[in-house]
Amino acid sequence: MPELPEVEVTRLGIAPYLLGQRLEGAVVRDGRLRLPVNADLAGRVAGQRLLNLRRRGKYLLLDLERGAILIHLGMSGHLRVLPQSTPVQKHDHVDLLFADDLCLRFHDPRRFGAVCWLADPDRHPFLRHLGPEPLGDGFTAEYLYQRSRNRQVPVKSFLMDAHIVVGVGNIYANESLFAAGVDPRRHAGRIALPRYGKLVQTVRDVLEAAIAQGGTTLRDFTRPDGRNGYFRLSLAVYGREGEPCTQCGAPLHGIRISGRATTYCSQCQH
Repeated sequence: MPELPEVEVTRLGIAPYLLGQRLEGAVVRDGRLRLPVNADLAGRVAGQRLLNLRRRGKYLLLDLERGAILIHLGMSGHLRVLPQSTPVQKHDHVDLLFADDLCLRFHDPRRFGAVCWLADPDRHPFLRHLGPEPLGDGFTAEYLYQRSRNRQVPVKSFLMDAHIVVGVGNIYANESLFAAGVDPRRHAGRIALPRYGKLVQTVRDVLEAAIAQGGTTLRDFTRPDGRNGYFRLSLAVYGREGEPCTQCGAPLHGIRISGRATTYCSQCQH
């Protein structure tokens, strides 16, 4: 599933073409996504200008003059900016039609994504209880330390909890904990403030590196220009169970934490 860097790469790729443009309408070919696409989407968006294109966790928000369009890529969704006359392919479910013959096309073979009209986006149940952005000012060592007190969940699960911080998915949680030298099994409440300081920095560093390299291509994800992301070539632990640690050479261990594949080095992480 695309994680925060992949969604941010998508945002950066499509924003220059669409910001400030006026929507002419929408075409819904198959609204049977994870959430049904609004039947009246075309009427709601027609004539409105795109004022902002932002990301909240793994959601994209197209802020219009009245309301917003929320897009979630799901497991296999991607977006392309195309001429409106571009031939439609299988699984091209929704087109947002902009002026100057531009079209933002949502393609999703598995249909786990979403395209939703939100009248008041920041109060929507999807968004209103989300934690701070990991690349924003609210994500600090002091914040994580205070939220973790008396918590006995593994720190990896704590870091992936969207109510604590948004967008740190499985790949990047594995990589950040390794870079910080923190055992993913360790209880969140038993980690001291200085170690949370290091973890905050490694989360930022890992996410920023992934964004700079176009995301991590795993299965279905490609960038808006159709090319692959290359951060997978930099992965230190994720998907490398049994291979030597890049720091000490010891075999990496693989376990499951909260049902998610977890890879770590028992020598370098404690």
